[in-house]
Amino acid sequence: MLIRSVISGALAGLVFIAAASAQDTRNLLESKESLYNNIYVYEQAPYRSMTFGHNRRIYTESVYNTRDELDLPVDYTRFMTASVMYAKDVRSILEIGFGGGRTAWYLHRFLPKVQVTSVELDPTVLELAKKYFGIKEEPNFHVVNRDGRLYVQESKERYDIILIDAYRGPFVPFHLLTKEFYQLVKDHLAEGGVVAQNVEPSTMLFDAAVKTIHSVFPQVDFYEAGGNIVMVAYPGDERKPEDLAAISQERDKEFGFRYKLADMLAQRKRVDIDNGQVIDAKAKVLTDDFAPVEALKSIERHNRKLP
Repeated sequence: MLIRSVISGALAGLVFIAAASAQDTRNLLESKESLYNNIYVYEQAPYRSMTFGHNRRIYTESVYNTRDELDLPVDYTRFMTASVMYAKDVRSILEIGFGGGRTAWYLHRFLPKVQVTSVELDPTVLELAKKYFGIKEEPNFHVVNRDGRLYVQESKERYDIILIDAYRGPFVPFHLLTKEFYQLVKDHLAEGGVVAQNVEPSTMLFDAAVKTIHSVFPQVDFYEAGGNIVMVAYPGDERKPEDLAAISQERDKEFGFRYKLADMLAQRKRVDIDNGQVIDAKAKVLTDDFAPVEALKSIERHNRKLP
């Protein structure tokens, strides 16, 4: 859940402190080393951040307002909820990559009758989320300690919405970015279902990720969210702006979301993925046999941005 969004005020101070270095102990509540991550929890009231350490730097994964559990201080977490206006029905949601659980918890609070399941690989992340981020098991809200891809592969369920947000520090596990993975996800969507994924657009990994998800889903919409991009992908025909506008207003009224879907819709972007003007025409589709994720992550993108 890598956060690169621009954040102001006290929260900006917290993120600056949390991003300084893994040796920085200012405002540190707890640190733990797991099999997968070096995890740090910082606080600068009222905000708490969960961060992961990598190469002597730490990367903010989740931010929690201890005085307001429905606050989503980071842009991309709000835009992940835009998926609600795309889904034909909203009965079940699966999230791959939990972190501090802010998006899943927000959706659960506004959609208490919807089955929300989050899958997190690292048990220490779950432990700290429950200890510091106001997360607890409730009817229709469940958190599973499992590799996200294996969970989907073993599941017999179909979901109306699947959210993918599985950063480990600056990296995404390669097996959650391949064509085979996206096909598996597509096979577990209910009729009219939708996928939303948080991606970071500053390196060539972004181009490869877009090419790959588009190889499985004919429709991909983009939402700029601070320094991140939320991709919303779905099978079938393009959702027309007028249809999304009507649905967003209906669901805002039905569910009473704090962050209005109708407002998010104004940020929707459609791009020609194949013309090479935004996404590098030479970008390769990632597969289980070819996924140089770390190499692509090290190459900066130049002169390409979403319009």
